Amino acid sequence: MAVDVNSNKYTFIFATVMVIVVATVLALASESLKPMQKKNVANEKRQNILTSIGVEVEAAEAEAAYDENLVEALVLDANGQVLEEPTVGAFDIDVLKDYKAGLSGIYKANANDMEAMKAALLTWGKEGTGTGVNYPLFVLKKGGENVYVVPMVGTGLWGPIWGYVTIANDGETVVGAVFDHKSETPGLGAEINQASFQKPFEGKTIFDESGEFTGIKVMKGGAKGSEHGVDAISGGTITSNGVTEMIVRTLKIYEPYLLKLKGGAKTADVIELSVDSASLALDSLNVELIGDSLELSAE
Repeated sequence: MAVDVNSNKYTFIFATVMVIVVATVLALASESLKPMQKKNVANEKRQNILTSIGVEVEAAEAEAAYDENLVEALVLDANGQVLEEPTVGAFDIDVLKDYKAGLSGIYKANANDMEAMKAALLTWGKEGTGTGVNYPLFVLKKGGENVYVVPMVGTGLWGPIWGYVTIANDGETVVGAVFDHKSETPGLGAEINQASFQKPFEGKTIFDESGEFTGIKVMKGGAKGSEHGVDAISGGTITSNGVTEMIVRTLKIYEPYLLKLKGGAKTADVIELSVDSASLALDSLNVELIGDSLELSAE
């Protein structure tokens, strides 16, 4: 019996079979590539950690170089205390996932109160917030001394930004910094992944002369001569503010651990951060837009 290839029935059956075949092939290809993709992501992470301590390697050499330089990988809680038996290894912690979950939780809990939302964002990780979130810390060797790599995630103009800031053995001096982004504007906010933006972080300090935590600020035209600031990206104000917020918020959580490195017994207090008619852009992380930027100042 001849098949009528011009009939609607034949066209429908043929299209259905092709869709099933193509979907099956794509699904199999995706599954077979997952181990390679996972390995590539892990090696990129190792490369970023190593770059933050001044070690540049190719992806193929990243695992060996990371293992060679790693002293230990720790997991801290929201109060900056080392967890003796963490539920997940430091390298396996998804910092971006935790960050998104934290923002989403803050938004949902304060959806009808903008001021409460701002306050919650500014005390994130303190006073009980951030409970259950794990904070990784990578201890590596550099020049015969231990250095401490802190992973961090924040929000730029169009989407997530992230980075690694390495602190020296004195607990306060920045050894190196690496930043990247998902979708910032080329030539503007996207410049955070360039050496011209990252290099000036080296040698900056996160505590002032009195031992008070300051973090590192990305300041428009005002960083010259500052031990705690770098120049902002021209035309990239929102991304620059996002980097500041990311650094201050994250390093504040690690402050108790860093104070131990400094040898001080000072108790870490919650930093006072003021909001001036603007706040952190959250829409790119599936949370409603609150404002254009977050301006931070330490009292």
